[in-house]
Amino acid sequence: MKFALGMPGLILYPPLMGAWESDATPQQLVDVARRADELGFDALTISEHIVMPNEMAGVMGRRFPDALVAASVLAGATRRIRLLTYVLVLPYRNPVVLAKQTATVDFLSGGRFMLGVGIGHAQREFEALGIPFERRGSRSDEYIEAMRELWTSDDPRYEGEFVSFSGIAFEPKPIQRPHPPVLVGGNSKPAMRRAARYGDGWLPWLVKRDDLPACLDYIRSQPSSRAAMPGFEVVMPISEYKVEDYSHRELGETNVPRSTQHMVDEVARHREAGVTMTQVAPPRTPTREHFIEWMEWFASDVMPAFR
Repeated sequence: MKFALGMPGLILYPPLMGAWESDATPQQLVDVARRADELGFDALTISEHIVMPNEMAGVMGRRFPDALVAASVLAGATRRIRLLTYVLVLPYRNPVVLAKQTATVDFLSGGRFMLGVGIGHAQREFEALGIPFERRGSRSDEYIEAMRELWTSDDPRYEGEFVSFSGIAFEPKPIQRPHPPVLVGGNSKPAMRRAARYGDGWLPWLVKRDDLPACLDYIRSQPSSRAAMPGFEVVMPISEYKVEDYSHRELGETNVPRSTQHMVDEVARHREAGVTMTQVAPPRTPTREHFIEWMEWFASDVMPAFR
């Protein structure tokens, strides 16, 4: 089992944010990332929205970073930990530019970048960016194909409905071969089919753990599913978010295991269900020091049971 730490302070998501996060300084957040690196966490997860429609700001929070810029800064501040966008909304980005950004981060970080993507659901965010909301799934599929061509081909060529190119050079190539992992997020059947066809992993959201094995069976059953390939990642939070899908309205208190034995048992159940990387974050912490103490507890008391 691998462990990803939800990066604090970059988003202010009400179901989980601690009291200190809204006032945290950039240096304090970098220090958290460095400590996670030292403690042996496998990845930092970085969420993203470009803008937040006012009607959703109360339930999702107003602060979200540019995930690629944040990943670049944190990669430069750390040595071994990986950076995972969790998730980047793929249709918002020009795929040639995104392929370049991803390759550059991966190249300069020594192969530590993971691209988690989704197709998006906030229609007014699409409108603010001037991006069509309709057919965002088909657009995303093409974008993944086009980026893979740019990352892997010495003479990249692609001809599609939404993106076309030929007769171009594309360097630097990513360090990771054949390219940085692309993990597809979502809990719908189309999202699972997209993960099967295009993904190097799946990021389930609001999927109950008891339902996960059936979802993975569905992904593996798809024609030419990539889920049978070695290294296919399934990244799932240990926190049980009690929120309404799409609206993010809270339906109850987020459940986070608190004792060592409870946490070990829950991670073991994740592993049995098919999770390969568990995303963790502490219960709401009052200070950065409490957050770091929780990280140290997790690294010393929980991680060794799964290494």
